Amino acid sequence: MTPTWQPTANLDTLRLRATLYNQIRDFFKSHQVLEVETPILSAGCVPDPMIEPFHIDDKHWFLHTSPELAMKRLLAAGSGAIFQITKVFREEEKGRWHNPEFTLLEWYQPGFSQDDLIQEVNELLQILLHCPPAECLTYCGVFEKYTGLHPLHSPLSAFQDYAAKFGLQDLDRDTCLQLILSHEIEPHLGQNCPTVIKDFPATQAALARKCVDNPQLAERFEVYVQGIELANGFYELTDPVEQRQRFEQELAKRQSLNLPTYPLDERFLAALASGLPDCAGVALGLDRLLMLIADVSHINEVLAFPVDYA
Repeated sequence: MTPTWQPTANLDTLRLRATLYNQIRDFFKSHQVLEVETPILSAGCVPDPMIEPFHIDDKHWFLHTSPELAMKRLLAAGSGAIFQITKVFREEEKGRWHNPEFTLLEWYQPGFSQDDLIQEVNELLQILLHCPPAECLTYCGVFEKYTGLHPLHSPLSAFQDYAAKFGLQDLDRDTCLQLILSHEIEPHLGQNCPTVIKDFPATQAALARKCVDNPQLAERFEVYVQGIELANGFYELTDPVEQRQRFEQELAKRQSLNLPTYPLDERFLAALASGLPDCAGVALGLDRLLMLIADVSHINEVLAFPVDYA
């Protein structure tokens, strides 16, 4: 076992990380995208029931789970296209692909649609992974292909029966969908080229605009390589009233699940009220990306000091 004072990643991998960051910065410089820095500490957070923040009790602050809300405040202030490489924190289980502290690349492009940003993600991944162009599929399409169920139209009982084989009972529809996606569908995705899944159920996209032709869906996309989720993107919601309503719905869901509730980020909501430009944004996990580049099997192999060595 490696002594706990030593890094768990070898020095060649740490040099590879530095090279990766340089390539990313060169890419965004060539696209005239400004690099920014926003606080890691925040007075509010997104009330997503699937994400748990680290709470600093004595000061009523949180370690951010994403730089999204602060970056959108910059967009509302007129920053134009921006990107950031930053540490984020989520109180979740450790594992092969997870560390409670990890690194995100997040960027926003004013004037971009969901499809415009998917194309830019595709371009960046071809540079970094030397991979073929991505295939683009719909969320409903992949569910029907791999399970025979339609996410919107199949009865809840059918999803609950499907989830029962994992030993879980009486789950709501979204929890069933997330469980089935992660266990049954994701392993098939991105095996020969990156796979983009777009147009998620609106109930799973609190920060994305609803699709004009079907408001049950939202303009959210995820990117997979070798069965691993790498990126999560949105055509961003800009309506402050609708955004507050969605946050309140998320808070109610947290309460129904007996999860802690947290204050909304009122500064972010004020920024939306002042006017967020039409834009699309995406977050890409750099530790997972580096695992693919370095061809390693555990996240500890690309981190200098994972949480147990911190």
